[in-house]
Amino acid sequence: MNDLSFKTYAVTNEIDLNKIAVECNIKKKYTWEEPLMLQGSVLEMVIGEQAYENEMILVFSFGSIVFINSDKKHTEIFMKYIKKIKTDIDIEHYEKFKDDYALHLTEGEELECTDEYVQVPQNDLFYPELIAIVIAKSVALERIEEQLGKILDNIEIKIDNLEKGKLNIGNKELAKTISRIVRHEYNTIAYIMILDKPDITWISSNASLFYEQMSDFFELNDRYEVIKNKTEILKSIVDGLADISSSIRGLFLEWIIIILIVIEVILMFLDLFR
Repeated sequence: MNDLSFKTYAVTNEIDLNKIAVECNIKKKYTWEEPLMLQGSVLEMVIGEQAYENEMILVFSFGSIVFINSDKKHTEIFMKYIKKIKTDIDIEHYEKFKDDYALHLTEGEELECTDEYVQVPQNDLFYPELIAIVIAKSVALERIEEQLGKILDNIEIKIDNLEKGKLNIGNKELAKTISRIVRHEYNTIAYIMILDKPDITWISSNASLFYEQMSDFFELNDRYEVIKNKTEILKSIVDGLADISSSIRGLFLEWIIIILIVIEVILMFLDLFR
């Protein structure tokens, strides 16, 4: 194994790996736990030309794509290819959420993680896949963190309106806000599987130790906990807004009923004095 370069992009919430597998004549059913690996003749069929040395593309069900030893040309070819399968991918801005990383093999040296590369002391086949999984999850979290920020900004506007006594949220708007929070929670907790470990880590203690070290360096668990806590806070805020909005609507209806009763009484007295 030579040194490897990794380029990772988070381009959507979900990718159906089995659609790509059918397109590539891969006779395997993929579950949401494992990535789809394209290399060799299969990769060459997709990009329409010869692949580079040790080139590989890993596609993850939670919307991240990792390119190993690919250049910009092959990256853009594949993005156009996957756009046909997943139409919501914005290939004009696919680089919005990205990360570059590298794997260096230095025999005899200790394992070292930095912001730009990881140095490994021995040639084990599990390194590329585990690095790809960690940085794929990291970039997917970055995308979700931005989505969470947008939801928080939207909630802040509603809180500002509440402070001014101008809260007026309809059921449709509340339902839309709640659905965004639930979708965000699903994408984070259920789909990216931050707490789940790859199968190889249950077989090899070295793989397990390396995966834990990489996960700690990229702070996957800590970022997951922050997102989870913010999501819980969002849900409690929305529940509170829903209660207040419901109370305001109930109070409004009560006043309508009182006004109607007063009008009916006035009309009754008018009839008596005619």
